[in-house]
Amino acid sequence: MSFSAPPSLQGRSGVMTPEDAFVAALNTCFHMMFVWAAERLRIKLVSYECEAEGLVIDLLDRTSIFKQTVLRPRIKVKAESEGRVEKALEWARKYSLIANSIKPPLIIEPTVESEP
Repeated sequence: MSFSAPPSLQGRSGVMTPEDAFVAALNTCFHMMFVWAAERLRIKLVSYECEAEGLVIDLLDRTSIFKQTVLRPRIKVKAESEGRVEKALEWARKYSLIANSIKPPLIIEPTVESEP
């Protein structure tokens, strides 16, 4: 897998940056913990997709930091499981190694749909 600095820092366009990998690791770990929690809570999961975003700010000394990270999971479950999704999200947050290891705040903005 090729990595590069962001194009704004003379990196190559279209190549994953370390910043991309940071946000992807957070997203992947949270996703795996959600699936783990859903299995334990016997949630009938139909689908799970998640948009992830990291907000980077530049500081006065010309360094940059992630100010916050946001996960926007779109979860679809069978109707009888809907009441347990919030608990699964709590467990995913609690047991995600990456989420527990990062410095910026993590905001989780879920959308939950149910089907018969």
